[in-house]
Amino acid sequence: MAHILVVEDDPVNAELFDLVLSRMANHTVTVTEDGDFAVGLYLSGTVNAVIMDVSLSNTLYQGISVDGLQLSKAMKMSANGKTIPIMLATAHAMREDMEKFLIASAADDYIAKPIVDFAKLLQAMEQLLHKAA
Repeated sequence: MAHILVVEDDPVNAELFDLVLSRMANHTVTVTEDGDFAVGLYLSGTVNAVIMDVSLSNTLYQGISVDGLQLSKAMKMSANGKTIPIMLATAHAMREDMEKFLIASAADDYIAKPIVDFAKLLQAMEQLLHKAA
């Protein structure tokens, strides 16, 4: 069982991630859209992976409005950045967008929203967790 941080500003998507990860895979899930809290939890080393919404609309980090790409990059540039994987979650699923997003954010993987294939989400998360172990 892993501790997954979900940074998501849409309540429906946040609840979906929480239900799928906690009920179907027995992971502990923390959901937030607060950038300072998310980075603080990431830096604490108590999470095993992050799912990051790309299009955060009301998220602040150090008093500045940020999107998921900026927040992911801040996390990945930290001391824990090399060991705790981040999966982007986005409705922008075009291949060229995803490659740009992964480079800009330094994230490890991505999944397209809306999430309709729960098994695919769980498989992708297990692969990230396995690589990080």
